Amino acid sequence: MLTRCLYASRASKPLADGVLDAIMKQSRKNNPGHGITGMLCHANDVFVQVIEGGRSEVSRLFCRIAADERHRDVEILSFEEIIERRFGNWTMGHVNLASSNAALLLRFSENAELNPFVLSAAATLALVNEIAACGSIGNRTA
Repeated sequence: MLTRCLYASRASKPLADGVLDAIMKQSRKNNPGHGITGMLCHANDVFVQVIEGGRSEVSRLFCRIAADERHRDVEILSFEEIIERRFGNWTMGHVNLASSNAALLLRFSENAELNPFVLSAAATLALVNEIAACGSIGNRTA
């Protein structure tokens, strides 16, 4: 059974240079073997990530992510069964929204800042889908 987990978090402290690149490298190495696909978006210290795959694999990965000390305020925005993947072509896509067009964020939010903690899960997922549709994703596959 396929599932999709959408969650948000904040960085516990500013990420040192190279940490995000190392996380993405590890994700792209490990995810294919577990059938995990998805996308990570961030701006400043806020993160929103979509993880898709089998229910057990997605649950295990989310638990590891939630226990990571580099995160705080980890919140599941939605966890649902799905018929098909939206991010099946990406072992883990990556987008830095701090450099995105402000109009994109304003389509789904009250202001031009990424804040999934005040958006509905539907609006957050719509934002992520729009980013995917615009082709703004860096390093889609390993």
